Amino acid sequence: MHPEVSKISGIPAKSSVAFITSAPVKLPSGFFSAEEVSYILQRNKKEKQEFFAFNRLTHWHYVEVVGKEENVFRMKEEIRKSGDRFGHLLNEQKVKTIILFDTAGKPLETLAFAEGLVLGQYRFLKYKGKKEKEGTLEKVKICSNKASDREINELAVVTTAVFNCRTLINEPNSYLTATVFANEIRKMATACGARVEILNKNKIEALQMGGLMAVNKGSEEPPTFTIMEWKPKKPVNKKPIVFVGKGIVFDSGGMNLKPGDSMSTMKDDMSGAAAVASAIFAIAKAKLPVHVIGLMPATDNRPGPNAIVPGDIIKMQNGMTVEVLNTDAEGRLILADALSHAAKYNPALVIDLATLTGSAIRAVGKFAIAAMQSKAEKELETLKKSGWETYERLAELPLWDEYAELIKSDLADLQNVGPPEAGAITAGKFLEKFTSYPYIHLDIAGPAFLEKRDSYRGKGGTGVGVRLLFDFVKNHVKK
Repeated sequence: MHPEVSKISGIPAKSSVAFITSAPVKLPSGFFSAEEVSYILQRNKKEKQEFFAFNRLTHWHYVEVVGKEENVFRMKEEIRKSGDRFGHLLNEQKVKTIILFDTAGKPLETLAFAEGLVLGQYRFLKYKGKKEKEGTLEKVKICSNKASDREINELAVVTTAVFNCRTLINEPNSYLTATVFANEIRKMATACGARVEILNKNKIEALQMGGLMAVNKGSEEPPTFTIMEWKPKKPVNKKPIVFVGKGIVFDSGGMNLKPGDSMSTMKDDMSGAAAVASAIFAIAKAKLPVHVIGLMPATDNRPGPNAIVPGDIIKMQNGMTVEVLNTDAEGRLILADALSHAAKYNPALVIDLATLTGSAIRAVGKFAIAAMQSKAEKELETLKKSGWETYERLAELPLWDEYAELIKSDLADLQNVGPPEAGAITAGKFLEKFTSYPYIHLDIAGPAFLEKRDSYRGKGGTGVGVRLLFDFVKNHVKK
């Protein structure tokens, strides 16, 4: 359940309130006794205690003392985590409505606390029995003279989009086929006012998307290619920003079958496409005046009787040929067709998101997104700033020309894998071959799906990329 987020101008009597402050001496009068204020000050100063709870029998009053840190991005991240911990307490105490009171007139801290609180409430319980229940928290109301209606609305929109993304990722392939995935995006587009077009198998064949068709050959389910577009009346950009998302709804590895343990979480291999759709949902819901387009090729990767095998050569949409040496390197094949297709929109920038390589996980773990760029140095620097702002941080890897030597084929224009070393980079270099415009590649394999809970990011699908892309586009509006 996604708690309703709204703004409130005053505090009704007998309301549960969390007072967010960096200076407990400035707590508003009328809510705490002199003894309670003295206790808070003493414990905070001597014991560094930052959280206090007071039971008023019919309601609760809480105080969250937010720490001071020179790095504002790190400070906001710690505040988000505090919000997540607070959310667990509210559910334990069966609180349905909480008011967050910005006591110091610092909306940055209060909004970060609310963000962590709301995102931490996510649960995927669709297939659980009746014993498993949602949290009790239904409403989060923000009382702040400095936080604008727009900021609070954006918080509500973005957290909803992250919830949508997580649910798509957590759905099993027994439900979420490529066709169902495309229809879920259609529902999302209808809800936010975006345009959507779903290309079926016949259309994909007609467009000669050889990579997508090749990966789909082992499956009984048809592929889809979904185009989602938000174009407001007066966009600030003359050329669109295009997002491309990898949509492998389940990855068995194909004929290069994955070992069992490596296959158990492969329903998450469409995290990039889910993030693209959800980010555009948020952009459209918030009515940001930016023209954005999402391209989402989708299929499962199965070892069926007609599946591609190592040694096969396929022809891509742009006419290049690829020697398939490993059928488990399938994501780059479907992305390559989408990147070729993106050229028709004459984009200002294309950003792809993909759970692409184990190499990226080994390089940066769950703590960062492996990022590469071609002709987009300034754009990547801007995206890095959004990475710090949302704490979906980017670790840049090079795309030097020497890496192209590692994916040369004796039989075709390219081969779909290189040697074991620099696997994330050679995958990015492969994709670059299908671009002619400013391009950023984001390998989200590390942070996209977590097998252990990590604060407000939760367990399972994290929705990484949604907040990052939204913040990037919002900054584009400011520029």
